[in-house]
Amino acid sequence: MVGRTIVRCDLRFPTLVRHPEPEVFIDSITGLRIESLGRRGKYILFGLEHQRMLVIHLGMSGELRITEPSQEMAPHTHVTFDLDDGKQLRYRDPRRFGRLLLGTEEELLTSRTFPRLGPEPIDPLFDTTALYQRLRKRRAPLKAVLLDQSTIAGVGNIYADESLHRARLRPDRLAQTLSRKSVVRLQAALRESLELAIRNRGSSVDTYRDAWGETGNQQEELLVYGRAGEPCLNCGRPLSAIRIAGRTTVFCRRCQR
Repeated sequence: MVGRTIVRCDLRFPTLVRHPEPEVFIDSITGLRIESLGRRGKYILFGLEHQRMLVIHLGMSGELRITEPSQEMAPHTHVTFDLDDGKQLRYRDPRRFGRLLLGTEEELLTSRTFPRLGPEPIDPLFDTTALYQRLRKRRAPLKAVLLDQSTIAGVGNIYADESLHRARLRPDRLAQTLSRKSVVRLQAALRESLELAIRNRGSSVDTYRDAWGETGNQQEELLVYGRAGEPCLNCGRPLSAIRIAGRTTVFCRRCQR
């Protein structure tokens, strides 16, 4: 992708574009060269000419594919980008929870379509002291704080539950009550949960497929997520389920404090 120029954009489901207006999006991105590719939290970042960014959040079911234009268009393909080498970048999203943004970083932050993200939990520089200070300011359930991307970037429902179980912390405990020792355990658990999932190519508990269209294997290693009522793998007690921040949350009442 790096070095390619976007020569045409076909937007079939305009509401996926959150900034700017869909017509402006199409006109503005046409002719721009892709200078870099990266990731921040759950966002894929295409660095473009003139300090602009194409930002893509895949939502629950989004996927990107580079194809030949002659290849049959898969159902639910909502955006296509024609590239100067004759290939197409296609965005497919059956559930349409994804979103696309275009602009400079300042424009996207000012419009509040791109959030100010917290540190990356798998970053080698991820600091326990900084995490402790962030949690001390939050009088909210720990699970809700982990899902807040401004606190930590990239942690979703599955790995919040998994990390809290590994750290032996209740998801409904107030974040500001954690001791420094508990935060050290939580930091280590976040890193361990995410790195293990990456090695296993993700958790295919629903529609998720990896970049090659294959199912991941991490769902076979999950300790608590999706296992409400089943025995805890540590103590054997049935796992409990509650709702926090609108998300089903599974934990062990005996092992997590």
